[in-house]
Amino acid sequence: MTGERLAGAAAEVALGAAFLAAILAEVVAIGQSWGARYWLFGGVAAAVVCLLALLRRWHRGWFAAAGITIAALTVLVARLAHLPAEPGPALALALAVLVGAAVRALAPVPAAATAAAGLGIVVASQVAARPSPGIAAVASLAGLAWLAAVAVGLSLRLVDARNHATAEEVRRDERLELARELHDVVTHHITGIVLQAQAAQLVAGKHPEKLPGTLADIESAGSDALAAMRRVVGLLRDTADAAPASLGPERLDILVDRFARQGPPARLRMPERTGDWPPEVTSTVYRIVQEALTNVSRHAPHARSVTVTVGQDDEGITVEVADDSPPAPARHGHRGGYGLIGMRERVQSLGGELRVGPRAGGGWSVLATLPLPTGTAR
Repeated sequence: MTGERLAGAAAEVALGAAFLAAILAEVVAIGQSWGARYWLFGGVAAAVVCLLALLRRWHRGWFAAAGITIAALTVLVARLAHLPAEPGPALALALAVLVGAAVRALAPVPAAATAAAGLGIVVASQVAARPSPGIAAVASLAGLAWLAAVAVGLSLRLVDARNHATAEEVRRDERLELARELHDVVTHHITGIVLQAQAAQLVAGKHPEKLPGTLADIESAGSDALAAMRRVVGLLRDTADAAPASLGPERLDILVDRFARQGPPARLRMPERTGDWPPEVTSTVYRIVQEALTNVSRHAPHARSVTVTVGQDDEGITVEVADDSPPAPARHGHRGGYGLIGMRERVQSLGGELRVGPRAGGGWSVLATLPLPTGTAR
């Protein structure tokens, strides 16, 4: 379980403890002022809405609607049956969580409707309540809880929208980079086709029996060129399953050496053969290493060494950049930044997988797996 999941689980446990404490406080207060039998209805209603609040991630819209409906019925029954005023502290807190989650995550119209319904519960509770000691405090608590829920929900909604916009900008920049590389991809493939066509002219005159094989090579090169260009254009059109193509072979050794001169010692391990990689795979490998080393410089200044390992087998290519930096709270909370969004965009569009996180033996690892087209892997 990652640090992020642990933090989320701890927050839910703390929220559950707060719900339990609020229910117990409400039960004790009603039992002392009204009598033991008067707390049961409000306590059960509060427990149900608190449970909905804890399970809100399953469906924020429906669970918020269910919680608001239960709260409205609770207010009505409390008025008609001469029970303590509702919503009490526990119910108000649970409603605040449901309203805040809905305001943050739902579409604008459902979010606004949920917030308005929550406000309606607050107003209805004040209208339906009979004058009694402490009624003003109950009403104020419900109003403050609703106001805090809307404020927090809107704040988190703005943060999510800003992060989403930034991520989309990174993706657009990555696609623009691919567009600039399209010319090089076309040149790479078409140059090969032209050379083979020239060779075919020579073969036709001197060795006609070899002409069919040469023409087959030209056909294969043309198919590869069309496939690569389709992948680039597909990604630029924002399709979900497109795959990029890019530049020719990159010099990873120069990149790693430059990093080692400015940071901790770095070691590069490469497979024996890389010349048969498609250019889009070669460029993606380079960019994975480039972004991972940049992250080491920014977020692991105390790393003592870095290892860049590129491997190839029948399944495809693996790229891992690992450092031995000591654990740090900032690093464990670091998601890799927006640079990894562009990296993930390339890897996933090629049908690969990218994993980023702490290593079992200490340090941090960026691991990518890239499949090779059929007939390429050795």
